[in-house]
Amino acid sequence: MARFSRIDNSALGRWWRSVDHVTLACVGILIGFGYILMLAASPAVAVRIGASRNMFIFKQVFFLTLAGCMTIAVSMLSRKGVIRLGFIGGAIAIAATAMTLVHGIEIKGARRWIALPMMSVQPSEFLKPCFAVMTAWLLAKRHEVRRFPGMLLALAGYAVILILLKSQPDIGMLTVVSAVFLAQLFVDGLNLILVAGGVGIMIAAGIAAFFLFPHVHSRVERFLHPDVGDHYQIDTALRAFGNGGLLGRGPGEGRVKDLLPDAHADFVFAVAGEEYGLLICLFIIAVFATIVIRALLRLLREDDPFLIMATAGLVTGFGLQAFVNMASTLHLIPTKGMTLPFISYGGSSALSISLAIGMVLALTRQRVGQSRLSRSLTETTRGTWKTAT
Repeated sequence: MARFSRIDNSALGRWWRSVDHVTLACVGILIGFGYILMLAASPAVAVRIGASRNMFIFKQVFFLTLAGCMTIAVSMLSRKGVIRLGFIGGAIAIAATAMTLVHGIEIKGARRWIALPMMSVQPSEFLKPCFAVMTAWLLAKRHEVRRFPGMLLALAGYAVILILLKSQPDIGMLTVVSAVFLAQLFVDGLNLILVAGGVGIMIAAGIAAFFLFPHVHSRVERFLHPDVGDHYQIDTALRAFGNGGLLGRGPGEGRVKDLLPDAHADFVFAVAGEEYGLLICLFIIAVFATIVIRALLRLLREDDPFLIMATAGLVTGFGLQAFVNMASTLHLIPTKGMTLPFISYGGSSALSISLAIGMVLALTRQRVGQSRLSRSLTETTRGTWKTAT
């Protein structure tokens, strides 16, 4: 406790006083649920594929521990540090995503992963946070430097990512990246007519994907026509929520994990619904909502264009990913293979989400509840008080 007192001027002490404790606690809660649900869901999946019963547990414990450490480490960065990390990480992620088209692992007709010793990596996962930071800096820089082609460079970067994700193909990731970019353009003050045009282009692209990509066509058809195609996973997931009821069947008492191939990944929310019930599911939703809403509310007191656009983009990607996973599990939207942040199994997902939330914490801790003027007055007051005492 003494280390985090107001007189502690160490890097750790300054970080602890300035970081958003509520968001940090929410991240800890989600990681805790990730541990619990992995213990519940993964052993049955591992046994079905002939692997060690604890294989997924050991891997995810490692990834979640690393994700927690990464969140804290990134949250200690300065504004310039976040920008450097965004550009360096973005360049590496783009190069690695391009590499998947040549040397990637093909799974279900898509090349999204690169094989590494003991694991595979999905580089496109890291595009989301890095792209949000890169785009925010480019858009903000054009307000500072006259004739700086920030908009053109941002559009060029988006076009490169669009081509790469379409080539894999990964339509879900492309949708999230597009939503992040559109949200940042809206925050930047883009004309509402142009925003509406962007939404129209996204709708047109979705219609085109429906006709061009068989897996997209199949998922939409199954969603629109419940009596057509294979609905095994969705029907089983919905039945799990019904079995769980308000309070759930109890830890370890669920049956959906024995039936669903992706119970530890895309459908982990169904495991939570069956074993812990509606109340815990609502609590998980509330934790996600708290992270997003708290970050957006803090932006109302900021006047730094980069900080506002970067944070808005980061939490848009985070919130949209959580919504897509839970909504598809509940059959509110067509199914999409997208993980539930910090809870679903997946090393690339856990690390990319920790990178995004670490950046949010780093940017919001620069001005904790204070404008530049009020912070300056506070520091002056403290200096006067120390001199007097």
